Amino acid sequence: MTDSDSLRASDADRDQVADKLREALAEGRITPEEHAERIDAVYQAKTYAELAPVLSDLPGQSGPAPSVSLRKEENAPAPVSESANIVAVFSGAERRGRWLVEPKTTLTMVFGGVELDLRQAVLSQREVEISVTCVFGGLDITVPPGVRVTWNGFTMFGGQQLPGDDPDDLNAPHVKLTGVILFGGIDVKRREQGDLTKAQRRAERREHHRGLHDHHLEIREQHQAFHAEMRRARADRREHLRELRDARRASRRRC
Repeated sequence: MTDSDSLRASDADRDQVADKLREALAEGRITPEEHAERIDAVYQAKTYAELAPVLSDLPGQSGPAPSVSLRKEENAPAPVSESANIVAVFSGAERRGRWLVEPKTTLTMVFGGVELDLRQAVLSQREVEISVTCVFGGLDITVPPGVRVTWNGFTMFGGQQLPGDDPDDLNAPHVKLTGVILFGGIDVKRREQGDLTKAQRRAERREHHRGLHDHHLEIREQHQAFHAEMRRARADRREHLRELRDARRASRRRC
């Protein structure tokens, strides 16, 4: 065993090996049962030495020789550990770059917006949960190819837009969205890292904020219309009660 074999493997290393196993399954080199067994071994592995045997009988990228590199990038920074709670009340918040996604992240948005970029993020486990409480707000999420995204929550006067090209492999990294959306929305985009220039990202961000502004105006108009309708309903109810009282008084006078 070399010194590098004893190094701790990261989630990115395990995902890299899982990708190679998916390719081997698609090519017919391993059976679905073998794939399931090896995937379990991959996500239980802690060091490079435990990962290497999983691919030892498979060809490498450049030829038939069983060669695979699990060495980390020399300059890859450690993921930044952030709070598992993000709150945006009449404001905005964002997470991007190489950050650590906890097993459960809680988002609270009230007349605010949150933007999450997971393309360089490191998942703390294969399936992570993002719990959303969105009231008159919006959530934008960018994920890389190969990541499954699902929604399992409650929506009223809002919606969610998820990418329709999720991987078929149930063992793929999974971002599970849960929670409640009231007068708000979630938009998930799938995009490769670095496919936009800085100017394009700035323009996209401006467009995003402009869309949030327009959305908030629309929501405010709906909110005002709802309260106006409630005021009319209360006035109608008071008028109806007044008519009932007048009718009872008139009936007593006749008696």
